[in-house]
Amino acid sequence: MHAKVGDRIVVHPNHLDEPIRDGEVLEVRGEAGAPPYVIRWSDDGHESLVFPGPGMQVVSEPR
Repeated sequence: MHAKVGDRIVVHPNHLDEPIRDGEVLEVRGEAGAPPYVIRWSDDGHESLVFPGPGMQVVSEPR
């Protein structure tokens, strides 16, 4: 997985009753766009360090 600042990370739920969660990539700490990423979550504004796993995808904004 590779991302750049401004991309969105989308987390797809494991269960039907859980919401989809997404956040903006604020910082890329790995080399050449690799994880980990500092993300600001859209649902609560919390910032966290994320090592993406299964069920996560990067969505790039068109430029």
